[in-house]
Amino acid sequence: MPFRVVVAPSGFKESLSAEQAADCIEKGVLRAFPGSVVTKVPMADGGEGFTRALVNATDGTIHPVTVTGPVGHPVQAFVGFLGGTSEPTAVIEMAAAAGLSLVPRGRRNPCLTTSYGVGELVRAALDRGAKRILLGCGDSGINDGGAGMAHALGIRLLDSDGNELDRGGAALTQLNRIDIKNRDPRLARVRIDAAVNWHNQLLGERGVARVFGPQKGATPEQVERLAAAMETYAAHIQNATGVDVGSAPGAGASGGLGAAVLGLLCGALHPRYEIVMQYLEVDDYIHGADLVITAEGSLDGQTPFGKVPAEIARRAKAAGVPVVALAGTIGKGVRLNLDCGIDAFASILTRPCSLEDAISSAPKLLSRAAEDMMRMIMIGATLRLSFSTAR
Repeated sequence: MPFRVVVAPSGFKESLSAEQAADCIEKGVLRAFPGSVVTKVPMADGGEGFTRALVNATDGTIHPVTVTGPVGHPVQAFVGFLGGTSEPTAVIEMAAAAGLSLVPRGRRNPCLTTSYGVGELVRAALDRGAKRILLGCGDSGINDGGAGMAHALGIRLLDSDGNELDRGGAALTQLNRIDIKNRDPRLARVRIDAAVNWHNQLLGERGVARVFGPQKGATPEQVERLAAAMETYAAHIQNATGVDVGSAPGAGASGGLGAAVLGLLCGALHPRYEIVMQYLEVDDYIHGADLVITAEGSLDGQTPFGKVPAEIARRAKAAGVPVVALAGTIGKGVRLNLDCGIDAFASILTRPCSLEDAISSAPKLLSRAAEDMMRMIMIGATLRLSFSTAR
């Protein structure tokens, strides 16, 4: 029987899409073990690749859209539509309009970046007749609580003088009132289901500003300012709509975008794999596999809290299939992943190098790491057979 390998990676931020990562791993596996049967299931977790993964799985369509990017410049984004659905279902990934990869490194300041373009994507979906919208939340470069998205859809965020706030998360410290009278009326006739990391909180010590603000370029002082802004924002959403987003699971997703979806757009938040796995048949493939290989740009103590490698490992463990993970970097707390089902992990980096070099060399590094991992597994299998025969 051929050795059956399921390759189910996430993308590597600013480097490889999930599809490209799967191709690289397949190449390495086949170099080490040419007789393997490799099944590629590029994974999406709501971030980059969410739209294309679901559209490709359903033979849907992609429509280009120009929107306002996170630093205010136009960017080329897209809206997808699923194939084979009874109602027109749009697929949007917020990262296409407000992702971290769209923020130049010298301008990474989540006090100023905006989700306005995400609202423009929602409008584009409505203009094309969507009756349901699947909104992927992940890989964001913003911390404005989805205020920009709400503004693009007719919701006004006002200061004490009745003036509309500037864009960006820090401006929400001046928020005095939210006016929803002119909210796009089509929102009342569409169902919005957002795929979020269920562990992401809006407020508190584990709130979005404190956990993810530094990753987006915030200084310690800016982190505290953004945390205060989210407190003010949550209070005014509850005043305007009666929805308590401060304690809602997933409300902190994508810089707090989940809070706006739930509190201002009348949408629903879902653990992201509840949505993703409706369209990606990874469980069927895992059940017939001898090995699962997953991968992500960084493997660390945050991975067990909703990241692709941990989700794949959980499903593989339930099927009794071993799992190995490859990562661009190995970070603090990585051994927690051994408790959630990953049997072994390794970095694709073999020597110190700059971030730019790592990004440009990622395809070659990932293929070689997959080949090396497979060769080690083959040695282990040979030794096990030798011991069994000797006994």
